Amino acid sequence: MNLIYIKRFTKKERRYTPEMGMFLAKVTYIKKFFLGVPLKTLHKYRETYYGKTKDCIECVIAN
Repeated sequence: MNLIYIKRFTKKERRYTPEMGMFLAKVTYIKKFFLGVPLKTLHKYRETYYGKTKDCIECVIAN
């Protein structure tokens, strides 16, 4: 087992954009782990309905 490794996983989140409103999006996280404990998120992106990938900074998580 490596001490430091990078893992990618996908989960569904509720997102909000002013143009589209509320929607469910598959968000992919790339995280850095040290001995199985997550240190930080390196990148977070989502795929649009048209197949393009967008950074998650463009849309706000709604509560």
